[in-house]
Amino acid sequence: MNPPTIKDVAKAADVSVATVSRVLHNLAGYSDQTKQKVLKAVEELGYQPNAIARGLINKRTQTIGVLFPDVSSSFSSDLLHGIEDVANDRGFSVIVCNTAEDGKRTMKYLQVLREKQVDGIVFTSEFLKEEYYLALKEMRVPVVLVNTQSHKHMIPYVKVDDRQAAYQATEYLIQNGHREIAMISDTPVDRIAGIPRIEGYKQALADNGIEYNEARVAYGDFGLESGRKAIEKLLAEAPPFTALFAASDEMAIGAMGVALERGIRIPDDISIIGYDDLSISRMIYPPLTTIHQPLTAMGRLASEKLIALIEDSSEVSSTIVNHQLVERKTVRPRP
Repeated sequence: MNPPTIKDVAKAADVSVATVSRVLHNLAGYSDQTKQKVLKAVEELGYQPNAIARGLINKRTQTIGVLFPDVSSSFSSDLLHGIEDVANDRGFSVIVCNTAEDGKRTMKYLQVLREKQVDGIVFTSEFLKEEYYLALKEMRVPVVLVNTQSHKHMIPYVKVDDRQAAYQATEYLIQNGHREIAMISDTPVDRIAGIPRIEGYKQALADNGIEYNEARVAYGDFGLESGRKAIEKLLAEAPPFTALFAASDEMAIGAMGVALERGIRIPDDISIIGYDDLSISRMIYPPLTTIHQPLTAMGRLASEKLIALIEDSSEVSSTIVNHQLVERKTVRPRP
C-alpha cells in the first residue's frame, strides 16, 4: 500500500489541498475547527510529510541539540556516534553545535537551538557556567550532561570517575616499577576533567610513597599538538622520568611523535599510558596502553535519558559508567 498523500488528507478532512498545506505550515486563513479536522486526518492516516506536521500533532520538533567544544576530535566523534544511533532509532534528528575552545560560542548556539525549538539538549565536555544554566532554564527543555556534571544544579549526567581512572593509570605505572612519573594534562583550572585527573595522579603517588614534583607536570588542551608541546617542555625542563601519564590519547600520541623524532624509544626509554581509548590508539605503533572510556555507549545512554525526559517528562538518574585499563604495548616493566 502506498503511503498517504496530502490529497488523501484533504479528502478525509473535506478541505482543499491548499488548506491542508496552510495548516501544516501554521499559516493563517482557516478556522480552529478546520485545523482540528486536518490534524485528525493527518493522525488517522499516518501522514508524515516532515517534522512540521509531526510537531503540530505531538507538540515536538523531533530534534535534539548537541553541543561540543570541538566537533572535529575523535572523542566527540565517538560520543556523537552513540547519540545519533539512539536518536535516529527513536525518530529524532540531531543538530550539532561546535562551541569552540573555552565555550566561546556556547551562548550563541544556545540561542540558535532555542530558535530551532529543539526538544532537548545534550551538553558535553564543558563546565556548566551559570549563564548557560539560566539560558537552558529559559528554554524549558530537558538537558543531559555528558563528560561533565554540575555540583550546583540537579541535572542528570553520564561520565566516568575521572579521579579514580587517573589514579588507576598512575598506579599501573607504579606497579610496573616506575617511580619517576611525569604527567601531561589539560589546563590546571579545568574543573571537569583536568583537575580530577591531576588529583588522581597525585593521590596514586602519595599512596605509594612517591613525592609529587610539580616540575614533572605540563599542561595543554587535551589535543595532539598540545601533547607535543607539553612533552617538549618536560624533556627540556623536568627532572628525568621513566614514565608518562597523558590525560588524553591525543596528547599521548602527540608525545609519542616527539619521542620518535628524538630517537626516544617507547616503551624501552619511556613508558606512556593514555586516557580515552580512541580508535586511533589501537592503530599507532606501538599500540597505546590507555584508560578506556566507553564513549559510544556514553552517547547512547545520554540520548536514551534525554528522550525519556522528552517523551515522559519523568526524572532520570545520573550514571557513572565504568572505565577500564587496556594493556597494549607502550608500558614496559622496570626492575
